[in-house]
Amino acid sequence: MNLPWSGRTRLLLGPDGLADWLSYAPVGRASVLVDPALTGARITGLVEDGLARAGHLVRRLVPEGPGDAAEVLDLAARTARSELIVAIGGGTCVDRAKLALLAGDSPAAAQALTTRTRCGLLALDQAVRRVRPLLAVPTTVGPGSELSRVACMPHRQGKRLVSAEALTPDAALLDPAATETLPAELMAEGVLEALFRTVTPYAGDHKELPVEDAFCEAAATQLAGLGHRVAELRAAGRPLDAGLRLDVARLSGLTHAPWMRLGRSPFTTEGWIIANELSTALGIRKMTAVAALLPHLWRAVLDGDERYGSAERLHRIWQRIREGLPYGLPADPADGIAALVDAWRIGRHVSADPARLAAVARQTTRAWGAGLPMLGGLLTADVEALLVRTCTTTRTTRTTAAPASDAPAAPRTGPAAQYATARPLTDFRAA
Repeated sequence: MNLPWSGRTRLLLGPDGLADWLSYAPVGRASVLVDPALTGARITGLVEDGLARAGHLVRRLVPEGPGDAAEVLDLAARTARSELIVAIGGGTCVDRAKLALLAGDSPAAAQALTTRTRCGLLALDQAVRRVRPLLAVPTTVGPGSELSRVACMPHRQGKRLVSAEALTPDAALLDPAATETLPAELMAEGVLEALFRTVTPYAGDHKELPVEDAFCEAAATQLAGLGHRVAELRAAGRPLDAGLRLDVARLSGLTHAPWMRLGRSPFTTEGWIIANELSTALGIRKMTAVAALLPHLWRAVLDGDERYGSAERLHRIWQRIREGLPYGLPADPADGIAALVDAWRIGRHVSADPARLAAVARQTTRAWGAGLPMLGGLLTADVEALLVRTCTTTRTTRTTAAPASDAPAAPRTGPAAQYATARPLTDFRAA
């Protein structure tokens, strides 16, 4: 099945959707960029077989470098003679393919990727175009790179966010085989990432936009229900069924859709920026940083700091999220999101030396603030104060990540305890 409702990118569901799309794509050489962990995966074989049946000459590439500008340009050169580029992997692999294809088709983009600047955002000119198609096959959920117009690229100071309409893939294949080996804890993190991406522009922009607000509220409600179902199956030690994984993958990507953000300020991403810089600096998982930051970020909103967002709008969407769950979460959004994260068994404890947090705050402001618009009115002291509240301060930097397995967690205390023995969870996929 082919679905045109995802904006510029056409969603392809399963092998039939892939075959249909390939029947319209130019036939010739296809470069398939495959994540190193997926060279023997079933999804890789399914995609390569589909390409071969459609008449493509398939060439597999397994990028294993850092993904910086040098590697992107090398991949651009290696795929220069291909009529079609395919990426099979998580957000990092898809981002790498997006950047390599654009650099190969646009000399201006290739030059821009190597430009030195303190700014963490590289917004390419609207005139930048590419001519060859890109098919993304995401094997993780959360980043949604298969439907987004941005890509992350490591550079000497951390990560750079590259933005251009031409980075948006032409098609994204969603198939249960792509996520069949994805650990349940990463599925839970992916749902939280998509929920974070949905709530952030809604609460971060003070404007009332009834149509767009309704989209965001509905998406947040559905994501909460899907995350709850993942948590239920994970706690029971049961595998995540194909339908659930497909629903999560589809909604995760669609949170990037333009209709979620029409009329909103593009600069409502302070939380993402700060969490990403913290993750990079401390070498911890991105979603560990996000989970640690969220309760404190939302507390700042609720305390009336309008630079972070609207308390009224945060209360409203949190109430919708609570309504989508069969158990009671705290009505206070900051306490509630902490309880939800604990219920989904996502690690949210980060420790760091105060001097390291001060350095992270300075780097964050240098790359995204200090005259640049992405941090709004936040100063270095504001970022540092938020980081100090987020992290346990120690003399030696260390982190506590999410449990490595699905073994039973220790008894909970605090807000999560009130629903640790809640009644059986319901399947929200048909809601």
